[in-house]
Amino acid sequence: MKKIILFLSLMLMVTSLVSAQEETEKQVEIDFNRWSIDLNAGLSKPTAPFSPNYYSSNTNFIHGDLGIRYMFNTKFGLKLDLGLDTFKNKSESFEFEGQYYRTNLQGVINLGRLLTFEDWTNTINLQAHTGIGFSYMTNDRFEGNDDMTNFILGLTAQFRLSDRIALNTDFTMINNINQQYTFDGFEDPSVSGNRGFNSTLYNASIGFSIYLGKNEKHADWFVPSKISEELEKLETRVAELETMLNDTDRDGVPDYLDTEPNTITGVAVDTKGRAVDMNNNGVPDEIESYVERVRNEDKSLSNQSVEDMINGGYINVYFNTGSSKPTSSSYGAIQFVTQYLKSNPGSSVEIIGYADEIGQTEYNEKLSAARATFVKDVIIKTGVDASRLVEVAKGEDTSVDPNSADARKLVRRVTFKLK
Repeated sequence: MKKIILFLSLMLMVTSLVSAQEETEKQVEIDFNRWSIDLNAGLSKPTAPFSPNYYSSNTNFIHGDLGIRYMFNTKFGLKLDLGLDTFKNKSESFEFEGQYYRTNLQGVINLGRLLTFEDWTNTINLQAHTGIGFSYMTNDRFEGNDDMTNFILGLTAQFRLSDRIALNTDFTMINNINQQYTFDGFEDPSVSGNRGFNSTLYNASIGFSIYLGKNEKHADWFVPSKISEELEKLETRVAELETMLNDTDRDGVPDYLDTEPNTITGVAVDTKGRAVDMNNNGVPDEIESYVERVRNEDKSLSNQSVEDMINGGYINVYFNTGSSKPTSSSYGAIQFVTQYLKSNPGSSVEIIGYADEIGQTEYNEKLSAARATFVKDVIIKTGVDASRLVEVAKGEDTSVDPNSADARKLVRRVTFKLK
């Protein structure tokens, strides 16, 4: 029976420590106090071992214990406590008197929260505590101390008086290992053949838990709002959905469905996020149509190579006045250059930014650099190594009439030069 008690005591303590760690990792916000001082006093009753014709009184005064408790969360905690018991004989027994001292480290399980007492009361609670410790006994019949190890197991009922104090009643059983003397002070002859549990002591006490901390309630009585719990669950679900619906390349296809999550913004894609390629030639249709449009605008380009078109300044990215973000029709040019770089991994390119002459020269210098940087960042996001891209800020392009709005449109641009 005592081995079963030992096993249960150890299991309860280990379970409380492991569960406390798990629950603490889940705790997002500290809304309750964690520290308390537990002070109890009451009766003590040793039951074994005793010499023949020696019996302990059923109302031994004094028992007292003082504990410092820390709750990891509302369900599990640890307590370090000190205990003192004095005991003497019954009237029909030979006379004796002894003292028992102990210190223990215990795991605490807040059964009230585990069993949801809050559904029917906010003033009554129940806790279990168990652990191990060191103890010793003194008696006038032997010299020195009788040192031993102890295992402790108890149950505490609580009645909340206020947010700062609770009334406790506790019943505890203590089992000692290798107690050399009987409680009446004689050497125990059974010890030599019994090196396990050979001593039992019971405590019944009443006292107080005094709660410390700046928050309103202690973990013993704190109950998370059910509304808050539901909101937290909803927030988690919304966050998961937001993650699933992220669209890194902004092609209208969520990342979790996008097989090409780095296509350039503005390029037409299918339902799986792939650039549309109706003729399956490996070149997106939008690039082909872009090249075709450029060649139609200038018939002299019909026989020129892709490299000549890029280096000749025919592949341009255009911008609105004062903007560093390309016009929507210009993303085809970026995709065109990106596709070339991916098909020619040994090539690199200068990304050259320009501005028109409207505004201050210093501002236009920065604007041309910002335009080149924006285009570079777009290409990098498609998977092209940044080391293959060189930004060049040319500032104002003075080659056109600054008074012509149509002419200024042509110089608000980024152009490319292959290396």
